[in-house]
Amino acid sequence: MRYLFLVVAACAMASCGTKEATSDESFEYEEKQTPVELGQKIFDSKGNCYSCHKPDQKIIGPSLEEIAKIYKEKNGDIVKFLKEEAEPIVDPAQYPAMKVNFAITKRMSDEELKALEAYIYSHLK
Repeated sequence: MRYLFLVVAACAMASCGTKEATSDESFEYEEKQTPVELGQKIFDSKGNCYSCHKPDQKIIGPSLEEIAKIYKEKNGDIVKFLKEEAEPIVDPAQYPAMKVNFAITKRMSDEELKALEAYIYSHLK
């Protein structure tokens, strides 16, 4: 019995000095991200955007600088495009390649899509 008490006491003391992040705490951190930071995180991960788009050079798709510039000049709506509710205005010839990714972007929330848009516009020169 005494051994059990010592083990419980040791565990209690050890846990007092450390605090592990819970899912609620990480969610709070996510809320504190700016739209641009969240957009970059989505762009670099679940959006899979990075595989075709780079900030300042055309790889498969247009660069983020080019996308931001043209959407701003033409008063386009990036969010609607990512929802497949608007026609492509940057490089319509690449539209068939982009269509594959609409399966990903159509499942994103409006907040995530607006964050992607903010990240793209952060590349305006």
